[in-house]
Amino acid sequence: MNAHTLHDHARHFGWNRDNAPALTVAPGDRIAVPCADASGGQITRDSDVTAISALKPERANPLSGPIHVDGAEPGDALAVRIESLAPSGWGWTANIPGFGLLANDFPDPHLIISRHDETRVDFLGGIRLPVRPFIGTIGVAPAEAGTHPVIPPYRTGGNMDCRDLVAGATLWLPVAVPGALLSLGDTHVAQGDGEVCGTAIEAAMDVALRIELHKGAAPASPMLEVPPGPLRSEHDAGFVVTTGIGPDLMEAAREAVRRLIEQITRRYRLDPADAYCLASVAADLRISEIVDAPNWMVSAYLPKAIVA
Repeated sequence: MNAHTLHDHARHFGWNRDNAPALTVAPGDRIAVPCADASGGQITRDSDVTAISALKPERANPLSGPIHVDGAEPGDALAVRIESLAPSGWGWTANIPGFGLLANDFPDPHLIISRHDETRVDFLGGIRLPVRPFIGTIGVAPAEAGTHPVIPPYRTGGNMDCRDLVAGATLWLPVAVPGALLSLGDTHVAQGDGEVCGTAIEAAMDVALRIELHKGAAPASPMLEVPPGPLRSEHDAGFVVTTGIGPDLMEAAREAVRRLIEQITRRYRLDPADAYCLASVAADLRISEIVDAPNWMVSAYLPKAIVA
């Protein structure tokens, strides 16, 4: 086993099988990866809401990599074990016009800068969130030629925003090109399932990974092994749960979040834009029922323990 460090300048935008490797490793090696925040440094701890209007989309979601894995071939499985994640001490959450589940409801830019230590995020006023850092975007290069945008996820991984990609988890990815060409970025300090406003608590982070290769074992799509322990630590005080019901899952999800925003603004005296951002970083969307045609139910779970 060897240890490697990927340098800060080894970043790229978009997935492309022809990107030159920034680093070559062998199966079993450990890699230290510094990841930029999703804005690529365009938002700082001193930014105000004007930074949202000034964002350059072409600089968003920079990826650290790509990392070439010796011996990796199409059809193999790349098993990426996340060993540690070290956040930067501050992060940002924003409503970006035109983006997010309720883009039509929230057309104006909004920005929240938060601070965190090793255990807690000071989000807004008396609202405290547990720190649960994870990797928002991680994947390997697709087989198809050309540059593919970072925003959507793919069969080969990418911007999955799965809040269980935490330290101790192992992600299995299907190798599609020789060397795999692993890249990652978009690290988050905390997020609810669904990331409904389009952003989590976005923060730069130092990540340590260990790579394993399993010949001929590619999963059909990314597969995750989650370490033992509760998926949510802040469950002891219970939850506020709102629902959306109807024949369209996306619209049911929107209705569940709208109802949750109403509850947050009434219970915690937040304005709607702050409530929307809080739902994105702290509430979990769940498909509660998808078999009783013609209507399905989506629920939004907000833990009560976030309010001190």
